[in-house]
Amino acid sequence: MLKLKINHHLVECGTDEAGRGCLAGPVTAAAVILPDNFSHPFLNDSKQLSEVKRLELKQIIEKEALCYAYTHVMMREIDEINILNASILAMHRSIEKLTQQPEFIAIDGNRFKPYGKTPFECVIKGDGKFLHIAAASILAKTERDAFMARIHEKHPEYNWRKNKGYPTKEHRAAIRELGATPYHRKSFKLLPEQLKLNLKIK
Repeated sequence: MLKLKINHHLVECGTDEAGRGCLAGPVTAAAVILPDNFSHPFLNDSKQLSEVKRLELKQIIEKEALCYAYTHVMMREIDEINILNASILAMHRSIEKLTQQPEFIAIDGNRFKPYGKTPFECVIKGDGKFLHIAAASILAKTERDAFMARIHEKHPEYNWRKNKGYPTKEHRAAIRELGATPYHRKSFKLLPEQLKLNLKIK
């Protein structure tokens, strides 16, 4: 079972992002502060859970968390500041939205920038170690998936409802045939023959 948090005596939020490796759509982060008596036997890294389980846990987290927030950083901003900076920015913006500001921040991964003067710790594979990071990973993943399902309706030929914007063979074949949309990240290598790609704006 995952641990609740790193510092038991502090108000601590967990934060994580989803969508860093995608060719299309935003990078999405979430921040969550859980109550000190929170526990759940199935809460884990969102990548280890089925979509049905993630959606079930999303409802539980939103009901029981002391506070939570999520943020999409869109494609143009990703292209301007790069995906790492956009991921950290999404985390910062999510923390800013929390109705209670944390005394400590736990981050999934190994890269972060200081959020004011709040102490923090990066935890490799933290979404499989701490409940609040796992909760943030689930909110980030489910909110981003919902966004991709919405834009799928505008461009169903790319099948974002299924591939979520990741570089699958199907997704790249659609880019090769139809070009890129405003939802594609222009700074990413959309195709191996990137320089030959006709970037259509739809």
